[in-house]
Amino acid sequence: MATRLRAGSLLPVESDRNCPTTCSTRQTLARLADRWTVVLLDSLAGGEKRFAELRAAAPGISEKMLTQTLRSLERDGLLVRRVLPSVPPGTEYHLTATGRSLLGPLAAVRAWGREHITAVETSRAAYDEARRG
Repeated sequence: MATRLRAGSLLPVESDRNCPTTCSTRQTLARLADRWTVVLLDSLAGGEKRFAELRAAAPGISEKMLTQTLRSLERDGLLVRRVLPSVPPGTEYHLTATGRSLLGPLAAVRAWGREHITAVETSRAAYDEARRG
């Protein structure tokens, strides 16, 4: 039975051929396919942000989901959390070098989307029409 991946899970990394559900590619895609990961990484690309700023950058995210996603990104080494010495205590987040290294590939995915979205939407409409009729 295949192991089910969870975002941020710690799984053994072996050769891609020998571990179809735990290979590095699948683990990376599971991390990036999370609904909020890319939104938060994009927000942090501009520099340090406080928790409330990140919540504002991700409309619709619950406080619980924001906390879970930030902890998972921190666990994966993509960002660093710093507790601010204030009353009440605040937190600030910034990307690590590893987190910043994802910005280029994410920009390439966005560029691909801009270039091909019309073709994708056309294909979807044709497929849906064929299925209806």
